[in-house]
Amino acid sequence: MPRKSSEQMIPHGPDSVITLPHRVGAPPAAPPRCRHALVERARLEWRPTDGGDPAAVVQDFLTAHGLPVTDLTRPAEHDPTGVCGASLYVSAAAGALMAGAPPGPPTPAPALPDVAVVVHGHTDQPTGPPPPRGPWWLGAWAPSWTPDQHAAAVDIVRAAIARGDVYQVNVVGHAAAPYTGDPLPPLARLSGLPGARYGGILHGDGWALGCASPETLVEVTAGRVLTRPIKGTRPATAQGRRELLESAKERAEHVMIVDLERNDLARLARTGSVQVDELFAVRRWCDLWQAESTVSAALADGLGLADLLRAVCPGGSVTGAPKLAALTQIAACEPVGRGAGMGALGWVGPGHVDLGLTIRTAAADPHRLHLWAGGGITWDSDPEAEVAEAVAKAAPLRAALANP
Repeated sequence: MPRKSSEQMIPHGPDSVITLPHRVGAPPAAPPRCRHALVERARLEWRPTDGGDPAAVVQDFLTAHGLPVTDLTRPAEHDPTGVCGASLYVSAAAGALMAGAPPGPPTPAPALPDVAVVVHGHTDQPTGPPPPRGPWWLGAWAPSWTPDQHAAAVDIVRAAIARGDVYQVNVVGHAAAPYTGDPLPPLARLSGLPGARYGGILHGDGWALGCASPETLVEVTAGRVLTRPIKGTRPATAQGRRELLESAKERAEHVMIVDLERNDLARLARTGSVQVDELFAVRRWCDLWQAESTVSAALADGLGLADLLRAVCPGGSVTGAPKLAALTQIAACEPVGRGAGMGALGWVGPGHVDLGLTIRTAAADPHRLHLWAGGGITWDSDPEAEVAEAVAKAAPLRAALANP
């Protein structure tokens, strides 16, 4: 059975955990007016060994705690129980299971659940001063593969593209670093990175997540569903912006993912309502330019949160196209699982869903911090450039997490 708990604990060093107040940090995408007045009401954590369909498990748990998620087109109603909403986290492996694909190799951070749901209410009790923090030490980052192995994986994908197995595959690497001290303050620093639309933290017994993601996996408001895929990266300089706008390779890669997202939303949409609202807009995240599009549709009547999760998880921009074939390639060529990276993290409230894609995300277990970074591979990809792009995406997070 899925694990349910009302006590939150986070790692505090190699061999112990400490109990912390329920209102340490703010969860990603929580309503701004509520972010500092939330208190935990109920919690569910799920792992594949618990069995069942994770999408259905999430929907049933939220419904049982007063959140109307069986039909996302219904107008929001006042809840007399005082539930504000819920934080929702879905790992990359859980997303693959929802899509009917292989979950990939084992996660390097097994302390983290594959699904976490935290139901929040409001409190009018003032938040006291934060407890004094002890010293923080972060060791050297150790990658799960070498640059040469990463480059070889890019060539494996290019060979699959040449055979016609796939059009594009997102290849992701992982690194971990030992630490001592309380990981919550450094993880919370990630939310301050420029462009962190889904900045925030979520934590539980022996684990914690810090997010600086700029990418919307899926948002539902007033019966309309949208996604904002990001694909295409260059340094945030005038020359980098020109290169991104002029790159035929980046634009072709981006359009493939936009088409994939159109197909994903079509599974949820009223017939003929899917549209591309914005194509290849260049926006900044930290010291990088990224290309972003917006795809939206009118949600079909009677669709619930479980339907939504099955249609969009895992996100197309971190899998590739076709999605199931890309996930098969990913499972074969990545040395460790994606864990908290490339999943979903955000907020579910009455009449509103807002989930970010867990790119630019770090995770803590009782022993180490973990990071994942990668990029989309097409036939025109240069292996050395792809390795360098992954390094560039991880660099701002490593700097924010570093020792003071």
